[in-house]
Amino acid sequence: ALPHPFPQELEEARRWEGARDVRPLDGNVRRWTGLLLPNNPPYNAGAFRFELTFSPNHPLEPPCATLRTPIYHPSVDLGGRVCQPLTTHAHWEPTTRAIQVLQDLLLQLDSPDLQRVLRPNVARELQERPEEFQRRAEEHTRLHAEPRPDP
Repeated sequence: ALPHPFPQELEEARRWEGARDVRPLDGNVRRWTGLLLPNNPPYNAGAFRFELTFSPNHPLEPPCATLRTPIYHPSVDLGGRVCQPLTTHAHWEPTTRAIQVLQDLLLQLDSPDLQRVLRPNVARELQERPEEFQRRAEEHTRLHAEPRPDP
């Protein structure tokens, strides 16, 4: 097997309290999986499985984060793609670490940003009927999110 291209990045992500169970997916060091643990309602009742895929040209090209757990969120589409400016070619810096991508993703789950929208109807609901949005997102979390691991 090839040596792991960024073992210290994986270690760093494993030690971070915002995620659990961070590991290469099926032994592939360029695809990580793990559980993100949001801090704020309506998502903090569950855990959300993510995948982080690294380009063969990492760190010159940005990795791509997707959520495998369905989430009712204005910045995450139904395929789990996330509107994450940090990982666009325009904003990516080769010095950005994997943990920063995950921290940015968690921050985005915790504080939905109406400037980063992939589901306009959900964004509109959040803006115009926040209580309704909160209720729906809580229900969706209860139905779809993974149970939160013990601390």
